[in-house]
Amino acid sequence: MTRYFTNNYSVINLYKKPSRKSEIVTQMIYGESFSVSKKSKKWLKIKIKEDNYKGYILNKKYSNFLKPTHKVISLKAKIFKFPNRIKKNEITFGSKIKVIENNSKFLKFANGWLKKNDVKPISYKEKNFFRKITSFQNIRYKWGGKSFKGIDCSALVQVFLNFNNRYCPRDAKDQVKYFRKNIKLKNIKKNDIIYWKGHVAVALSNKKLIHAYGPMKKTVIMDINQTIKRIERTAKLKVIGIKRL
Repeated sequence: MTRYFTNNYSVINLYKKPSRKSEIVTQMIYGESFSVSKKSKKWLKIKIKEDNYKGYILNKKYSNFLKPTHKVISLKAKIFKFPNRIKKNEITFGSKIKVIENNSKFLKFANGWLKKNDVKPISYKEKNFFRKITSFQNIRYKWGGKSFKGIDCSALVQVFLNFNNRYCPRDAKDQVKYFRKNIKLKNIKKNDIIYWKGHVAVALSNKKLIHAYGPMKKTVIMDINQTIKRIERTAKLKVIGIKRL
């Protein structure tokens, strides 16, 4: 039986190779779990439980597997040492926690206390998967990023589907194959997902989209038709698929 561990740090980098100079291919946010296939003094070769992504993380003291009870619904949630006193850190949207104590306004987990209005039960789902996606507007673009400190285009899609208890591959090239329902541009509507080679955006309406856009170094809302023309002009890329969940 596979042994899993749980990430108990706000965000950790997953590297392509066991070196800090290697490419950061993704991140694990608080509460995501992983199995270890190889271990050295400094590095662990792992596979993330949520999306089967493989790579290397620094060998730190991680938690034994914790089955989460709640998840963070805010863009970032403050961790308090005591209820409403002395902020310790923050965890990002979609982070998962196991509650061990609660009072009227706060929940306690392994790293401290969170405000109740920053979390929802783990089973919670929204009819509109991307309801809070605009909370990431102006968050900086970071290749491999998955948090309010920096995010990339495919993570922006993945974190919202994962939050709503739906599996989603990590990379755009795998997402475009995984989602089956194809839509024509003229029929596009809110929450449809637009794919280019190596890039993805989410439609906010039949006119606007949101994406973590490298050339603008942040997550931006743009006109759909203008974005398609811009990417074709600047990157020589055409839309390869529009998907409906």
